[in-house]
Amino acid sequence: MVEIESFYEQESGTWTYLLADPKERVAAIIDPVWVYDPVSGLADSSLIETILERAEQADYRVTWVLETHAHADHLTAADLVRQRCGARIACGRGIRDVQAAFQRVFNMDMAIDGSQFDRLLQEGDVIQLGQLEIRVMETPGHTSDSLTYLVEDAAFIGDTLFAPSFGTARCDFPGGDAAQLYDSIARLYQLPRETRLFLCHDYPKKGDDPVRDISVAESMQHNIHLSADTAKEDFVAMRTRRDGQLGLPRLILPSLQVNILAGAAPRADTNGVSYLRTPFNRTIKDLIKGDK
Repeated sequence: MVEIESFYEQESGTWTYLLADPKERVAAIIDPVWVYDPVSGLADSSLIETILERAEQADYRVTWVLETHAHADHLTAADLVRQRCGARIACGRGIRDVQAAFQRVFNMDMAIDGSQFDRLLQEGDVIQLGQLEIRVMETPGHTSDSLTYLVEDAAFIGDTLFAPSFGTARCDFPGGDAAQLYDSIARLYQLPRETRLFLCHDYPKKGDDPVRDISVAESMQHNIHLSADTAKEDFVAMRTRRDGQLGLPRLILPSLQVNILAGAAPRADTNGVSYLRTPFNRTIKDLIKGDK
């Protein structure tokens, strides 16, 4: 039976999960957060250190880091876990398209074949974690590389859905597609009604606890953007209109430069220091669109 522990990072509103086979004493970490301060340029590994300490206390050997997608609102600590534990990093095969788009945006010197990751996953793949089988479902729409990981009655859905009061993910980044997102959510709604959907993010009001998971039945009944009765054309129109009004995530510039490298720092400059690029007097939206 799978054991799941959750860790919430308040600044980015992100959930990281430690899931384990307690009999075999092996574990995987899903969407590990590397906290980053864009003002000082310093990265804080205390959250991932806490998670690794918890794994050590439970005598779990961390063998996998599973990314639901290339995040645009926080940095991944995947490479830190790989260096510390020898864990393998897995993500969706669509990461190659994400890499190609943002390699051009940032003019980065890097491979765009997904080789920074240890395994590129697609629909129907299975990751063995001890006696547990983690099944892979492709759920594109928010991004082209978005995956859901299914294990027993749990589904780790990335940004595909949020808590019912917050709705669904944006689809205006490269590879995003509102119609695809609708279809992906429709597939999630075909899972057993009691399936627990573990969220990647929640943004609670002051004084409220963050929502970690919801059931398929709860989302189908209460999600403000896409319930069981929402028509596809209505959802696409809503999502397109809403996305046109959204600002960019606060950490999009550092996040994508690091996350398309599986959490590794960009190649060091001649002085041995790694630097992150910020476009001058150009919006990243223009660069994403290829407006030169």
